[in-house]
Amino acid sequence: MQRAIRIAAAATRRALSSSAARASPPPPRGPLAPGWGATRWLCSGREALSYDVVIVGAGPAGLAAAIRLKQLCRAADTDLSVCVLEKGSEVGAHVLSGNVFEPRALDELIPKWRQEDSPIRVPVSSDKFWLLTKNQAWTLPSPFDNKGNYVISLSQLVRWMATKAEELGVEVYPGVATNDVGIAKDGTKRETFQPGVELRASDFENTGRITLLAEGCRGSLSEKIIRNHKLRERGQGQHQTYALGIKEVWEIEEGKHNPGSVIHTVGWPLDTKTYGGSFLYHLDDRQLAIGLVVALNYRNPFLSPYDEFQKFKQHPAVRKLLEGGTAIQYGARTLNEGGFQSIPYPIFPGGAIIGCSAGFLNVPKIKGTHTAMKSGMLAAEATFKSLVEGSSMELYWENLKKSWIWEELHKARNYRPAFEYGLIPGMVLSALERYIFKGKSPYTLKHGRPDHEATDTANLHAPIQYPKPDGHITFDVPTSLYRSNTNHEHDQPPHLRLRDPTVPERVNVALYAAPESRYCPARVYEYISDEKGDPKLHINAQNCLHCKACDIKDPKQNIEWTVPEGGGGPGYTVM
Repeated sequence: MQRAIRIAAAATRRALSSSAARASPPPPRGPLAPGWGATRWLCSGREALSYDVVIVGAGPAGLAAAIRLKQLCRAADTDLSVCVLEKGSEVGAHVLSGNVFEPRALDELIPKWRQEDSPIRVPVSSDKFWLLTKNQAWTLPSPFDNKGNYVISLSQLVRWMATKAEELGVEVYPGVATNDVGIAKDGTKRETFQPGVELRASDFENTGRITLLAEGCRGSLSEKIIRNHKLRERGQGQHQTYALGIKEVWEIEEGKHNPGSVIHTVGWPLDTKTYGGSFLYHLDDRQLAIGLVVALNYRNPFLSPYDEFQKFKQHPAVRKLLEGGTAIQYGARTLNEGGFQSIPYPIFPGGAIIGCSAGFLNVPKIKGTHTAMKSGMLAAEATFKSLVEGSSMELYWENLKKSWIWEELHKARNYRPAFEYGLIPGMVLSALERYIFKGKSPYTLKHGRPDHEATDTANLHAPIQYPKPDGHITFDVPTSLYRSNTNHEHDQPPHLRLRDPTVPERVNVALYAAPESRYCPARVYEYISDEKGDPKLHINAQNCLHCKACDIKDPKQNIEWTVPEGGGGPGYTVM
């Protein structure tokens, strides 16, 4: 990959024109002061902006990297121009997580955050672990240690982090896409057409400038770079494995609300061969975050993660919490579960991959925000030394292997693959790892087949009959989508593309009973009978939650997820 990354920005001009209204960044200092701010020129009829560092993604990793870079600049009395690009309509709009937050990395990044008006306000007050059967909730010893952690909204946290970054002089641009805007489905230019602005992490001489990819799980650019540069093979060597998390935020009755209460569950409604679990986190203001996580290596093509989540809410122990309450937001997102075995070599020519794009989630902790932030900080330190002192970005990889991220993920490496053998064997092996070996077992388990290869053919399973939603506790997909604030410009080139348009009917319907109509939590993929009565795939791209499940689970990897026109997608506020 060249050291220049071309980004067409739907809202960049809007952001540039309004930059004067923002709090003014500190004045440039030191010998690199001429690099402060964007260098502008026209290139191929486009306006082009050049930065010392371009960070793709305004999540916890990208913003932590930006903040750390500017901190290092201030300490060294120098400066680097830093730009953060975000495809959501605003920072946090596409960010979704549980989230029980471990503040370890934030303590290092902003030590005095507790004295500031941060959205981290609710400490964990209780920590329970349930094994669910259809009508019972059995309390088990909790494998989690959440003392000192907080229940938060990650979308609110990254908004706060963005303000901290901007105060240091980072330029943050939401609404960014990878193409021109105002292009119709047929490729013609509409009246709203605007050529994209090129934001480059290099100048005309192509001297050393850095791009950091912090796109989150299954990032489009990151996956291409990992594949093209064989970074997985140069790292820990095993493929990544994923899960789909589906979440709602409710306002519940005052008498049922217990701020800081954390409950995790395993078991029902998932079968014993399907790895996953659920969570119930009590935030402030009578808000309850509730969700179900389903590993995407599930076998049964008739399984619908969305409908399993609706079933989960009908459990007696869960339903009583929700009755009398109101669902206020819905969303879904995939997460990396490969852990230590799946970490790629994170450096490519001209940049590095950070955060969940590289896959630093600690599966048994069900936490990845702290590790994502730390990876961004380590990459920022290597970037600073590379640009200011001329050292190699290899320092990021070296320091990553010396960090507490590496130690933490190495200790946790056998939990997720243990469940390849089923729920009960997985819990037994996990108990051995935690209480006997304490993360120092002499072996390293391997992951099973990649998620898209794990799906059985339909003839090996019976269809699953899910109950109809009641409209009070359980909901149909259109109702949930309304709560996600999802919106895309309808007349634009499709961002969900089929590599072979014959595969859906020829393979997915014939062999797997159309699994894309069920694994997608937004019902983007729908089969409609043609004039002959044969099923034909219709893609409702405007419904897309950007969860990336289709990019992962499609049996023949025929669906390619690409970035839509800038600003499209969900509009989360409390997820």
